[in-house]
Amino acid sequence: MRYRLLAIALVPMLVVLPILLSVAIYRWNERFDAVTIAKVNDDLTIARQYLSRILENTETKLVAVGESERFRQLLRSGDGARGPFPVYLEATAQHGGFDFLYVVADDGTILASEKTATPATVRWDWPVVVSALAGRSKTAIDVFASSELAALSPQMAERARVELVPYIRDGGPASLVETRGLVLQSAAALLLPDGRRAALVGGVLLNRNLGFVDAINDLIYHGSTKPEGIQGTTTLFLDDIRVSTNVRLFEDRRAIGTRVSEDVRRAVLDRGKTWLDSAFVVNDWYVSAYEPIVDSFGRRVGMLYAGFVEAPFAKAKHETWLTAGIALLVAILATVPLFLVWARTIFKPLERMKETIARVEEGDLAARTGAVETRDEIGLVATELDKLLNAIQARDAELRLWNDQLSQRAEQRTLELHDASARLETTTRQLVMSEKLAAIGEITA
Repeated sequence: MRYRLLAIALVPMLVVLPILLSVAIYRWNERFDAVTIAKVNDDLTIARQYLSRILENTETKLVAVGESERFRQLLRSGDGARGPFPVYLEATAQHGGFDFLYVVADDGTILASEKTATPATVRWDWPVVVSALAGRSKTAIDVFASSELAALSPQMAERARVELVPYIRDGGPASLVETRGLVLQSAAALLLPDGRRAALVGGVLLNRNLGFVDAINDLIYHGSTKPEGIQGTTTLFLDDIRVSTNVRLFEDRRAIGTRVSEDVRRAVLDRGKTWLDSAFVVNDWYVSAYEPIVDSFGRRVGMLYAGFVEAPFAKAKHETWLTAGIALLVAILATVPLFLVWARTIFKPLERMKETIARVEEGDLAARTGAVETRDEIGLVATELDKLLNAIQARDAELRLWNDQLSQRAEQRTLELHDASARLETTTRQLVMSEKLAAIGEITA
């Protein structure tokens, strides 16, 4: 009985409550993780929308240049290799933020350029350019080889060079320098004075384009929208290489030239999936979102990333677990002694009643539980038990008295029967004797 009462008192606090608390915190952690994943997914959506807006704005600016009266006048002049046309294109490129700007005819002839460019050195078979030559302006992100960048601008080719952090993958040494360029390329459809089609082609090199990623990062994490203590980051990848990022290495150096983790590379670049999960980024764990960047040929050539450091969230979860554990321990230390005292107030009167019943069974009808400390149901039962024992003892005394009286009456009745029997026997002998004497008298007569 004692152990069952202890179990009733302690199991809810020592077993049930920890289980319920663990389940609740586990569910809270799941919801917490879901909220952080939803947050980073929203960040990636903002980054994607910003990138799409940049693509649209670039195309809009290029179309506006192609439709401007000054541009049409210079195009009609036919003197694109020298004179005011290259100067105009150079000024337009600087004002519009283009790294290169040129006009190409449908036969690949470079009609004008803000740099020195010839048909032999400039590649013009890009789907973007082909679409514009067909009369449809188009914008996309493409990967330019170093020679293709140098054909447009040697300085741009030099800016595109990215020194890689040494990294070994798949058992072989990785290249130490990335010379290709990730280029936002746009082409606007033109119609030459002689009726032929042409295209105004412009592009922006995204390698080391820190303003681009910083603008995205400020848009996502600026001001009050940035959670306290959260370091937000954005990155543009060429394949799996960071070519523009605000992720930091040691000494506040940007992590340009570092590679993405192997798991992310396989999921995003190899399988074309969107990654929404924790990932190791350079030197720490981040809540991360990656999605592939597709070029004008439909190939996955890079990734767009948004994320924030996971440590503050992991710390918050750890503190929650620790706080809940301490609170549970304090609750146990504060309540278990009370439960034990409460249980003692229950089983102590019950044990006294059990001892009383045992003494009664042994024949001690005067045994009583006596007064108990509690005035609850247990105390009422103890009082009623004593009343019952009093009634039993009184009834036993009455029965014993009745038994004694019955025994006395039985003895008296036995004596009376014995006397009556003796008198009857004497009378019987006398009658027999009288009959015998009468018979003898008759015979004698």
